[in-house]
Amino acid sequence: MRVAVVGAGHFGRHHVRILSGLPGVTLAAVCDRDPDRRREIREEYGVPAVAEAEDLPPDLDAVVVAVPTESHLAVAGPLLERGISALVEKPLARDGKEAEALCEAAERGGAVLAAGHVERFNPALMAALRHRLEPRFIECHRVAPFSFRSADVGVVLDLMIHDLDICLALARSEVRELEACGIPVLGRHEDIANARLTFANGCVANLTASRVAMKTERKVRLFCPDAYLSLDYANRTGVLYRKSPKLTPEYVRELSREAETITDLRGLVFGNLLTVERLSMEDHDQLEMEIRDFLDAVREGREPLVTGRDGLRAVEVALRVMTAIGMSPVLR
Repeated sequence: MRVAVVGAGHFGRHHVRILSGLPGVTLAAVCDRDPDRRREIREEYGVPAVAEAEDLPPDLDAVVVAVPTESHLAVAGPLLERGISALVEKPLARDGKEAEALCEAAERGGAVLAAGHVERFNPALMAALRHRLEPRFIECHRVAPFSFRSADVGVVLDLMIHDLDICLALARSEVRELEACGIPVLGRHEDIANARLTFANGCVANLTASRVAMKTERKVRLFCPDAYLSLDYANRTGVLYRKSPKLTPEYVRELSREAETITDLRGLVFGNLLTVERLSMEDHDQLEMEIRDFLDAVREGREPLVTGRDGLRAVEVALRVMTAIGMSPVLR
């Protein structure tokens, strides 16, 4: 497959590095307007480096688009129309209208469009999704010190959008109600935000994101009718607690009559009626797996794990959060 990367900044360089080493893939070109970056790419990887997307080779199978969000439609749209599949970094576009335009361009061109939500490829989350849980309440925390890399957007589009996408995937339902609050700390964009989403199926999600924290933490907890799941994305660990069908309020009351102490009752419940499973997961490079999934989808003519429509939904909900906290819902 002949693949190109458009945008060789901080994140785009990782795409270049991975694609240059994948078997069955030729990194055909890299596009970036910075002449120093182009020179570095030529010297390090020995591939053509051009300034404009229009100058990319015509015989490409796929591209990775890692330019600023405001340019996603202008760069990826014409390529998709030509039938060149695209992995577009998150957020997919700066508003729902542009995200929809990208999806429609892919459909007209018969191309695969993947949204770059790399957290979907976290081993902990992938292990959890295999259990097909039905959460009734989801709690997400994503906090980190300020990185100075995404100062042009607020924390909702910078960090929270990861968890919005994940909650949409876990709940498998549409957002019916949304409340949110947030404040700017270091600039004109919000740096701390909290959102509460109520889905049509009754699931509720509470999300907190901050980029002015003193520590890094990425965790999610799922509360289900028959299970509780705790995931730590950063440490790639997960613990699943499942209850036996026998564990009903009536049965607990019956046990309590037999138990002489609370400790006895705890031993009966946790020993026989609750199972604790530490999730088994393979350690892998999330970005490499995302790229491999995208390229396999192009080869096989199937949908990628995170589709363009998934990216569209995440953008739409993120902009609703921004509107609710009083920030401009248009990314410029």
